Amino acid sequence: MKSCNTENFREWASTLRAGEEILLSGTVYTSRDAAHKRIFQAIADGTPLPYPIEGAFIYYAGPTPAKHGAVGSCGPTTSSRMDVYAPQLYDMGLAATIGKGDRSEAVYDAIRRSGGLYLCAIGGAGALASRAIVKSEVIAYDDLGCESVKRFTVRDFPLFVAIDTAGNSIFKK
Repeated sequence: MKSCNTENFREWASTLRAGEEILLSGTVYTSRDAAHKRIFQAIADGTPLPYPIEGAFIYYAGPTPAKHGAVGSCGPTTSSRMDVYAPQLYDMGLAATIGKGDRSEAVYDAIRRSGGLYLCAIGGAGALASRAIVKSEVIAYDDLGCESVKRFTVRDFPLFVAIDTAGNSIFKK
């Protein structure tokens, strides 16, 4: 299993192949449906975004409140719900999205164009994922509750490469 850091994404992204397991460390942002709508409104309005899209890792998740640790259970959300937004974000320099399930052809095309990745977390294992989150901070849209945008610091977050930079996929073997 390869250890990868969000800070030097371009150094390792193209070396990974669909199906490989990685341990991700660094900064990851959460954004789900409601947050994506607001982010795209900010893009349309030309107002500041909650985080820089260039080089960002977005985790489609809405963690439960913490009892012990940085967050409670934090499993992935079905990624296809964000497929209407993902191509433009990849074209803006998004490094990777993290979620569960297959993506649309438009997302595959955007990943190939941009050299990005789609990573899968283990569905149903939110408690396991939460152990890798060492820090959580709400940075935008606090009124959305669990769907607010958060900045996570993750350490050894276990993920699978679902779609690699060439567009190869664990879903289409």
